[in-house]
Amino acid sequence: MKNKNVISNVEIFLKQYNLTASTNNLAVAFSGGFDSMCLLHCLIQLRNQYKFNLYAFHLNHNWRKEESLNEANRCKEFCQENDVTFYTETLSEFEKHTETRARELRYEFFKRAIEKFNITALFTAHTKSDISETVIYRIIKGTGIKGLCGISPNINKIYRPILDVSRCEIEQYCNENNLLPNNDSSNAKNDYSRNFIRNEILPKFKKINTNYEQAISSLANLAFESEEIVKEYISLLGVYDNFGKINSCVYKNLSNNLKKRIIYELFVKNDFEYTQQRVLNVLTFIKENINKKSGNRCSLTNNYWLFVNTEKIYVISRKEKIQDEIKILKEGIYDFGEFVFSIKKCDNMPIVFPKDSEYKAYINLTEDINFVLRTRRNGDVIQPLGTKGTMKFKKYLINKNIPQHKKDDIVLLCKSNEVLWASGLGISEKIKVVNNCTHVIELRNKE
Repeated sequence: MKNKNVISNVEIFLKQYNLTASTNNLAVAFSGGFDSMCLLHCLIQLRNQYKFNLYAFHLNHNWRKEESLNEANRCKEFCQENDVTFYTETLSEFEKHTETRARELRYEFFKRAIEKFNITALFTAHTKSDISETVIYRIIKGTGIKGLCGISPNINKIYRPILDVSRCEIEQYCNENNLLPNNDSSNAKNDYSRNFIRNEILPKFKKINTNYEQAISSLANLAFESEEIVKEYISLLGVYDNFGKINSCVYKNLSNNLKKRIIYELFVKNDFEYTQQRVLNVLTFIKENINKKSGNRCSLTNNYWLFVNTEKIYVISRKEKIQDEIKILKEGIYDFGEFVFSIKKCDNMPIVFPKDSEYKAYINLTEDINFVLRTRRNGDVIQPLGTKGTMKFKKYLINKNIPQHKKDDIVLLCKSNEVLWASGLGISEKIKVVNNCTHVIELRNKE
């Protein structure tokens, strides 16, 4: 094996993050270009030693039609020749051809593939050269000191093992190992910001400092160390709960500079593109909505929003609403999406009934079982426990201060358009227990 410096870097990285176990499923974001071809080839060599499972994920952006298809086919052939599991998807030709949208779609694809194949770690082939491009890009966008931190080696399940390797070393590795990477013709065009930085700006840096990549990398490391000190300080303030959500009460009492720093961190932690203006827009949104009990949300990307209310501030993702309905015609256990619903005869009535917040209820049925399990629909009504008349279910949820993004997740037991039980919230007056408990109903997550 020629040029062992690169493969040694990858091996050291794997050991640093404990990723060499034979039970691990490791994947590469594989465009087939020089960087990802080099990284995948290195991992193939290391797989022979450590016996981990190896996958390659390729997203065909479909921007260059036949050329893009040919690149995808060459990636597939390389994986077949090297016994690497290959998975690909092709984007719609109607998607926007912008850097930001392409990046969003790429990471959405990675997330789907990680879940589909139960991936331990997904590797992207960012290099020392990418750090330079990223830092310059962020300086131009005005992203502040946080933007100088370059590229993180690890966010969630995404890892970047060749950040210390230059593009020259990558090309040398590919040449010495007779690899034939894809050559994306669009990389030569300066229509996109990063291409312009790579092709026009950075070569001028080289005239001032031939070792500019190392200099920018050192700057990024210094900025990172400064940011770590700030993060340590913020952690002592009790800003975050055990689930990483921001406590609204603590946040409100912070200085404007600390608030801004926390929102920067929110963008970085979730790997969202950010600019100074985007951060300022989010700060304004939080200020306008932090005193609302039911909260509000604003868009961060096509599939992610920031939710704010009097208690918490956190990122939420788009979920597909459960469209199915299940008929409940007898006692038994029923699968419903990610949940299991059960309805059983009540043999022993409890001394103390569960609170409304619990996903279990004791009820009294005066008619035969003939219900539907589903999520909310327009026109739904409910007679809340302790009331005499019905109200719109929409108003019921408002009175309960249920955030908008959670309303479609509530599983309902209904008869026609009337809600008899809203899981986790409460039962209807019509099935309450007075003297006799006939059934117990429960909703739980699938094990």
